[in-house]
Amino acid sequence: MAIPRTRPSAYPAVLSYGFRPFFLLGSLYAGAAILFWLPLFYGRLETSSMFSPVDWHVHELLFGYLAAVVTGFLLTAIPNWTGRLPVQGLPLLVLVLLWFAGRFAVFFSAETGWQLSAAIDCAFLLAVVAAAATEIIAGRNWRNLKVILPVTTLLAANMMFHAEAHYQGVSDISRRLGLGAAVVLIMIIGGRIVPSFTRNWLARESPGRLPLPFGRFDVGAIALSAAGLMAWAFFPDSAGAGAMLILGAILNAVRLARWAGDRTLRDPLVLILHVAFAFVPLGLLLAGLAVFVPEKVPAVAGIHAFGVGAVACMTLAVMIRATLGHTGRELRANIGTCVVFAAIVLAALFRIGAAFVPGQAVLLHMSAALWIASFIGYAGLVGGMLVRPRLQARQPRTGA
Repeated sequence: MAIPRTRPSAYPAVLSYGFRPFFLLGSLYAGAAILFWLPLFYGRLETSSMFSPVDWHVHELLFGYLAAVVTGFLLTAIPNWTGRLPVQGLPLLVLVLLWFAGRFAVFFSAETGWQLSAAIDCAFLLAVVAAAATEIIAGRNWRNLKVILPVTTLLAANMMFHAEAHYQGVSDISRRLGLGAAVVLIMIIGGRIVPSFTRNWLARESPGRLPLPFGRFDVGAIALSAAGLMAWAFFPDSAGAGAMLILGAILNAVRLARWAGDRTLRDPLVLILHVAFAFVPLGLLLAGLAVFVPEKVPAVAGIHAFGVGAVACMTLAVMIRATLGHTGRELRANIGTCVVFAAIVLAALFRIGAAFVPGQAVLLHMSAALWIASFIGYAGLVGGMLVRPRLQARQPRTGA
């Protein structure tokens, strides 16, 4: 991916590109939030939030961690799409401070009141949507305007989350709507970068069968799956929603099979993208089956296949790849990177397993420990890269 030129700035390197602060803060927050979640779940700790413990957990992973990573990705990808300079310096700092303000507002909403908390928290995603849309439109990059829709849906879900939690005492539609928006983003963006990065690596390292290009089949699969997820958000027990989810699972499994993932075993940075995307059809299948056979397939299994599987695995895979590439490092996975990938995949599998055997707390605890290890591990591996200038920028010039 091309690296656009950046403006000379008096701000530190961490504010030179969107991925730098948001990937670092997001990963640290993801690890800390789950570290805090288990004692909160067991009643040993409390927040000053108006949210119930479960709602705080769901909200902060969707609209705290995920929103940060999506922002970091968009602010890094959009300059590549448009050829414009990235959002950096003071505007980027304002976005970071808005994100921080949202976390504090949610945690202390019992003190501030739900309306002020909601306004502060939702201001971040509103600013992100505005910034992303402005840059895409200014660059006349019309084909990528579609990524604004799921991000706007994420914003709407956040607004609804606060209202539902206040008026009903617990979130319902909004948590599924937010998770569905995240899955649609993965189907759209992941559906482009997975085959693209696979093709690039195979063409260079292992000529032969290549991934099929994005086409009408992919558009149809995404559209049907998105419709199923929307129906699931509002009518989770509907047979129509369940049928669309199961059909979406089949179509996305076919998409994945067309991307030659079986030929990427020698490169963990490419392989993990396929493994992460595999949780999309798995989540769709489990969510669909939960409609028809809830006594055998609990709804929480599909939810965690989406959240811990598709979202966490794909975001970590993209975060590591983008961090290496955009800081001037070689795109190669070391032992630490492989451990992080293994940890988050196992965390997803254990959490899905725990849904089927709710009495076995050991699976839940193992999943939580592996989640924390993967995100804190990411921060430990690349934190220095994120706060220091890009390698080429720090190398002295030689010759004329």
